[in-house]
Amino acid sequence: MSRSKLSKTAKIRNLFAKGSEVSWKQMRNTYDLKSPAAMVGKLRNEGMMIYENRTSKGVSYRVGTPSKAIIAAGINAVFGKQVAYSA
Repeated sequence: MSRSKLSKTAKIRNLFAKGSEVSWKQMRNTYDLKSPAAMVGKLRNEGMMIYENRTSKGVSYRVGTPSKAIIAAGINAVFGKQVAYSA
């Protein structure tokens, strides 16, 4: 039996799951992506919290935990402004 070939999306998802930073050049050259930013956007739409770090060396990406402010903004966008309950 042969192993099934992983898609580029699965390879990048596994790379981010390891927890290390991934550079734009690494995704472009090693994984043969025409647009690493588009792949990052696709993974963000799937629910991964990917942060972009811009330095003099270039752009790198990492996966992180969303802050409370981001979670609150998402809840407000989906459910609208929540009103506090008073007894």
